[in-house]
Amino acid sequence: MGLKHHGFIDLPESVGKGGFDHAAVDRDRGLLHVAHTANDALDVINIRTDMYVRSIPNLKGVAGALVYEPLGLVFSSNRGENSVGLFALNSMVSVKVGVGMRPNGLAYDPGRGILLCANVGDPDLPGSASITVVDVATRTALATVSMPGRTRWTVFDPRQQVFFVNIADPFQIVVIDPQRPDRVVKYFEVPARGPHGLDLDESRHRLYCACDAGTLVALDSYSGHTIDSLELSGVPDVIFLDPELSRLYVAIGEPGVIDVVDVAAWKRVEIVATERGAHTIALDATIHRVYAFLPESHRAMVFQEVA
Repeated sequence: MGLKHHGFIDLPESVGKGGFDHAAVDRDRGLLHVAHTANDALDVINIRTDMYVRSIPNLKGVAGALVYEPLGLVFSSNRGENSVGLFALNSMVSVKVGVGMRPNGLAYDPGRGILLCANVGDPDLPGSASITVVDVATRTALATVSMPGRTRWTVFDPRQQVFFVNIADPFQIVVIDPQRPDRVVKYFEVPARGPHGLDLDESRHRLYCACDAGTLVALDSYSGHTIDSLELSGVPDVIFLDPELSRLYVAIGEPGVIDVVDVAAWKRVEIVATERGAHTIALDATIHRVYAFLPESHRAMVFQEVA
């Protein structure tokens, strides 16, 4: 297998600073939503035609995007206004719910209808990093809980029915039980500086944590025990697992590459060039296609796994 360049998708030029951030794919409807932070908008791409469709505006400092496909829900974390946006895929208007300071990471518990937002906080305000738990049906924040340090990305484990949240410093992954959202129920120590990107491998019961130290760490998702680690090409950001192919894609903004890791063999198998500053990606695991977002040329670069 190999990740081959498939084409480009032109996106709106950036009007401010910040480029692109997290993205999410709705495979059922053939749409991709990417946070265009510089434009305070979510850009929407038709991934069946590889064409830009529209932008959803008025999401100040938008940093995160998440899709729950069965109900056609889209969530955004709006760092510039301390809110999350909740809207249907056919809507251009979101309902906004106030959360903690500078929201970023998003994860969703579909059984309980709970959205967790990881708020990075302000480094000049000790104790401002937090998580906020939102009831999606009532559009209300249920609890905001202080975290031990700056939060990064978060994922939900449907088997254990818990959220995992990366903490940059101290180097930890914290476990949040949505039935007891006012506390941390477990702390997993991460043996590398700056836990950042995070994804879950349900079949292997592993968490993959990409760290600022340029290290990828695999941990047991039940015990938190460190299984292994490997060196990356640089400082990572967004990561996505393709479970069928056992491929983990790691976006690295400098020098502008995607590290491709075979998680079954636990080795890096490719380094694929993107563009300087391209620190975020999206994955359509159904057709094994990866999208890298290029801040300098205002495009999405499309890659396809081929035999």
